[in-house]
Amino acid sequence: MARFDSLQAWLAWQEQLHPRSIDLGLARVAGVYRQLNPTRRKPLTVTVGGTNGKGSCVAYLEAIYRAQGYKVGAYTSPHILRYNERIRIDGRAVDDADICRVFSRIDMARGETSLSYFEFGTLAALCLFAEADLDVQLLEVGLGGRLDAVNIVDPDVALVTTIALDHVDWLGNTVEAIGREKAGIFRQSVPAVIGDAAAPASLRQVAEQIGAEVYQLDEAFAYQKYGETWAWRAGDRVYAGLPAPAFKGEHQYRNAAAVLMAVSALQENLPVDEAAIRAGLNAAKLQGRFQLIPGTPQVLLDVGHNPQAVGTLIDYLSDYFPETRIHAVFAMMRDKDIGSVLKMMRARVAKWYLAPLDNPRAATPELIESHFRQLQMANFENGFADFSAAFEAARAAAGPDELVLVFGSFFLVSEYLAKFS
Repeated sequence: MARFDSLQAWLAWQEQLHPRSIDLGLARVAGVYRQLNPTRRKPLTVTVGGTNGKGSCVAYLEAIYRAQGYKVGAYTSPHILRYNERIRIDGRAVDDADICRVFSRIDMARGETSLSYFEFGTLAALCLFAEADLDVQLLEVGLGGRLDAVNIVDPDVALVTTIALDHVDWLGNTVEAIGREKAGIFRQSVPAVIGDAAAPASLRQVAEQIGAEVYQLDEAFAYQKYGETWAWRAGDRVYAGLPAPAFKGEHQYRNAAAVLMAVSALQENLPVDEAAIRAGLNAAKLQGRFQLIPGTPQVLLDVGHNPQAVGTLIDYLSDYFPETRIHAVFAMMRDKDIGSVLKMMRARVAKWYLAPLDNPRAATPELIESHFRQLQMANFENGFADFSAAFEAARAAAGPDELVLVFGSFFLVSEYLAKFS
């Protein structure tokens, strides 16, 4: 008999089941996976890791393979509005009933083994993908790589986007240390795509030590922009006159180039023609990253929550809103580098509105205010009852030609979409 009959009840229980919300390590989750899935055929697998850009890369891969007519599963995190967004089959989020059904299977198979919220979700995705007879499954690493739950599955291609300081309490406080953790998804004799020409040396060192087939940007593959189009090449393979990636920002060319390298590496087992590549680059969808909401004023949503991601946000604002006065509705998780983000954005934001979030990991507005005071920044408002009050204050203060920017956390963007979209 199932423990619960609703997805909400399952998730609330999972949040309390394991003593640590983040518990890196594969022994527990791998043991349960063996109980669940001993004989099923593993779909071709692309595992995507890195600090920023993972969601974009999964979205491009999903759109390209679906444009070719393949049956595709995609597992991503976190979600924006509904938990179901994390597990998609053929572009559709799976329904509550299917998730509850596999949660019950996992609960029975685990015995006395404790699993975290993320581990339950990863196992659920893998179970549903195994049942669906997919052509390819796309797995986004949640945190790190080496000890992340998705790493219980051996990929057929592993792609790492960028490496930056983030989650330093778990991954290390240098980019070299973090690079070693991210490189944990690489495998011997398996293509390892590195989507950053300036990636820390440790990433490539680990790949070469284990005997992965390394393909790094600006060495094994490259891209070149030509006005409104761009070209990609790897050896003798060239795609010219490609449409601009669906997502805005210079960094998206790097992400798309890395994706095309991953697709190329799987060509023998999963052929893709140029028409599907063009269609996929156009069709990819992703909520919350440079998402512009029309209106007077316009609203820009961005989930960027570390200095590297905020650097790309600044580039985007410079390209598309170079002279626009900006009102920022802001919140971050307390384990993030709040001070660095404020320093980077202080020249672009005219007024800040500190939004409280109902999340135990969130920095309180009072903690964020302390960072403003340390930086001698006085252009902020605090004391709002909730996100809606902070947003309404920003919208009321912004002129019709100004911009309201909602950024700093997935949870903040989720609040906006839940209440104002």
